[in-house]
Amino acid sequence: MSLDAPFAGSTVGKPVAKVDSLEKVRGQAQYIADLYRPGMLHGAILASPHPHARILGYDLTAALAAPGVVAIVTGDDVGDGRMGAFIKDEHAIARGKVMYVGEPVAAVAARTEAEARAACRLIEVRYEELPAVLSPEDGLAEDAPILHEHLADYIKVFDAGSQGNLCSRTRLEEGNVDTAWDQCDVIVEGEYTTQAQAHVSMEPCGALAEVDANGRVTLWSANQSVFRVQANVCESLGLPMSQLRSLTPRVGAGFGNKMEPHIQPICVALAIKAQRPVKMILSREEDFEMVRARHPFKVWMKTGARADGTLVARECRVLLDCGAFADDSPGVMGYALLMSGGPYRIPHMRASGQLVYTNKLRFGAFRGFGNPQVLFAGEQQIDQIAEKVGLDAFAMRRKNMLREGDTWFVGPKIASNGLARCLDVVEQAASTPRADGRPRNFGLAVSAHISGLLGTGAIVRMLEDGTISLNTGATDIGQGSDTVLAQICAEELKVPLDRVAVASPDTDGSPYNWGTTASRVTYTTGRAVKAAARAVVDKAMDHAAEMLECPIEDLELREGGRIGRKGANTDLTFAQISGRAHWAAGGPIVGANTLVFDEPTHDPKRAIALGLPFPRIGVFSFAAMGVDVDVDPVSGQVSVHEAWSAADVGRAINPRLVEVQLHGGFVQGLGYALVEEMVWDGARLANPSLMDYKVPTMRDVPDAIHTYIIEDPEPSGPFGAKGAGEIGLNPVVGAVANAVAQATGARHHHLPLSGERVLNGMTGAGG
Repeated sequence: MSLDAPFAGSTVGKPVAKVDSLEKVRGQAQYIADLYRPGMLHGAILASPHPHARILGYDLTAALAAPGVVAIVTGDDVGDGRMGAFIKDEHAIARGKVMYVGEPVAAVAARTEAEARAACRLIEVRYEELPAVLSPEDGLAEDAPILHEHLADYIKVFDAGSQGNLCSRTRLEEGNVDTAWDQCDVIVEGEYTTQAQAHVSMEPCGALAEVDANGRVTLWSANQSVFRVQANVCESLGLPMSQLRSLTPRVGAGFGNKMEPHIQPICVALAIKAQRPVKMILSREEDFEMVRARHPFKVWMKTGARADGTLVARECRVLLDCGAFADDSPGVMGYALLMSGGPYRIPHMRASGQLVYTNKLRFGAFRGFGNPQVLFAGEQQIDQIAEKVGLDAFAMRRKNMLREGDTWFVGPKIASNGLARCLDVVEQAASTPRADGRPRNFGLAVSAHISGLLGTGAIVRMLEDGTISLNTGATDIGQGSDTVLAQICAEELKVPLDRVAVASPDTDGSPYNWGTTASRVTYTTGRAVKAAARAVVDKAMDHAAEMLECPIEDLELREGGRIGRKGANTDLTFAQISGRAHWAAGGPIVGANTLVFDEPTHDPKRAIALGLPFPRIGVFSFAAMGVDVDVDPVSGQVSVHEAWSAADVGRAINPRLVEVQLHGGFVQGLGYALVEEMVWDGARLANPSLMDYKVPTMRDVPDAIHTYIIEDPEPSGPFGAKGAGEIGLNPVVGAVANAVAQATGARHHHLPLSGERVLNGMTGAGG
């Protein structure tokens, strides 16, 4: 629910249904599994059984002779091109050696999927097994085998400090941490570990590639950025980007696992070799073993405060398991360090991290990307300090929270901040007694998240009949961005929402957009949409001035897509104006805008930032989360009885979709806090299925999840909007951990908070 008066617009602020609702309800939405091309083959992958081994050779004889087989690709077919968001370290398919159990070694295209999978089993690969690195600590050891022998020669987007098995390092510092501890009356410190979490999107990764007569490739795939797909596929296969057209059908969720390509380069390589269309969709087990997951973190944190609760200093060190390839791990680590202070005024801060290659599947971005991991440590320490100085959890946070006009750790300025109101509403709502009369075991956590990041664009066209075409290149992965961007466009043009059609992302015709990730689409792409729509209005005004024979200053834009003279009934419809533009004068009316977020992350005059992968990042959403938990005294099992989630999203373009984001973020965070964990048996993932990997079901989710939308408009945002995609997940683990501590008297430093762990804490056997 929104606690603010709604924005006085015709479309923005309205809880309209998603523009793709009907097609999904009717089963008409087209996903990769629904697509077909004439003469299409099906692909399958042979995965490595070893975590680290040199490939000595292949015997494809039996596989090539198998029924239905048309083409097979191996590392010998793809050249030495490499891809990667920050470090170009990954081939399209294993070449020379394998780096983790499950890495693609060969792929088959055949008439049916069953024939392709059967042929994969006939491929013989000769390996020379090599020593494996299965933990970051092992990777940093002096005698550790080097996983990337040519790391120094790889192309790097920024100075990562890479050497040996160290993928990258980052250090941020403000104030003087070393001397600040002497000013502290209370100091808490601890070591914390968080686990790997699988994305478990409803749709596994899939792709369909087709080569035309001129050798140009068209690629449909489940992704979060057609442009990242285009760049990475072309880099890894040595193709000019103009030779690959990348498109997106409907996507069955992403959460980060579809941001960087996985099987797309392999699918394209098969299609090129077979000279026929090839479709490939991973099984659920393959999706677990081959696609990225949330990084496991090891966090050491120390926080100090004065006797009145004023925070003085914090130091945070993180050690991350990168997996076999960098992917976007350097960005995740850098962002985690940037957020390690939380939304607090801490004058003396130091945060440093190391990212280490291991022989596991690549880890990468996952909703919150690094924020929940450091918040698990930080929010517990805030509660511990509050207890020591005699403040309650709310008072401690109010005393130290950042305000509008303050600057974030190392630099970004905060222009809007509704955190105080988030805290107020959670405190008021959670103060009501439980219906069953039992005392509350309450836990609180607060968080912030960014919205401004990298480049985007929008094109708005007024069609001949005055209706509107909107093209942004932003992928709707189920969260509703097509709807929100259409609302922004319709509001700026003052036309009904049903007059705005949203184009599907297509690298041939869409303006560039970096990706649907980092809660950036509503804010970053929304700014481009609003500016492009305004350009259309300005051009329509020029036409209307000539048609009505009056100065532009005498004109006004009216509801329904009309322009008229101020104080008069005379007006023109968009259809009349567009007809003139198309057929008589001026040419079709098109508005375009491109931008890149350009506020610096780091202020070099007051802070140190080494190895920070995002030079320009900012615009903060804020949230407060409260939970009431029950702990079974026999099993230690934790269940959340009730939850309160309040988020400052600047302006809710679509309140219904914001509420859905907050609900979904809470449930995903609940799984991370209590049950979800990828477990390795040596080098092999032991639970790559929904039989063994547990996610919350309806029985695990509390009936009462209260959501509160706080609107503190962001001056630079479209109609004041900021991001809402991740802010609902970030504080869940901290709130649950604090609630468990209140319920049991024991602090826990390891996730997930399984029944066994919590019971051991209750009995004194260890947290």
